[in-house]
Amino acid sequence: MKVLVVFYSVYGHIYRMAEAVAEGVREVEGAQVELRRVPETLPEDVLKKIGALEAQKAFAHIPVCTMAELPTADAIIFGTPTRFGNMCGQMRQFLDGTGALWAKGALVGKVGSVFTSSGTQHGGQESTILSFHTTLLHHGMIIVGLPYTFQGQTRIDEITGGSPYGASTIAGGAGERFPSANELAGARFQGKHVATITAKLAR
Repeated sequence: MKVLVVFYSVYGHIYRMAEAVAEGVREVEGAQVELRRVPETLPEDVLKKIGALEAQKAFAHIPVCTMAELPTADAIIFGTPTRFGNMCGQMRQFLDGTGALWAKGALVGKVGSVFTSSGTQHGGQESTILSFHTTLLHHGMIIVGLPYTFQGQTRIDEITGGSPYGASTIAGGAGERFPSANELAGARFQGKHVATITAKLAR
């Protein structure tokens, strides 16, 4: 059973969540997980101006995902930062290139799941995941979220991401806040949950 974690990250917040998701997948017997990133569309000079070049060195070793890899997975877990309540442009462009896979029904019946980040506590995390689900449904994928059996969702003693739609983190307006222990726990739970359901479907 193969699970792909396909993400886009600027400063490393989503990458750290992706690592936690992968850790959760590995807890399921027989599950293999591979991390992939989507192609960058911003010019290098822009990345330098926004201070992202140094941060991206941490995940530069992760291979860029190809369209041919998607049908080889039994489940695909996508990670994207929030842009005005939607997925980022890099992820949108990547998904817009999956038309040939859609035409062949290549992703029908595969499990799909989404996690995200935003700069603020109410920065569109839920709308980003829910609007992402639309694309997955067009591909005929089976959507899996983050159930309330992850009890970290009900915490009120700290500000934290996470919803029944998927794990999330709050990065801060300047990207100064990295995923908390609770948010990483939610990501690991989601990875394990997706892999567990995928294993049942595979059987």
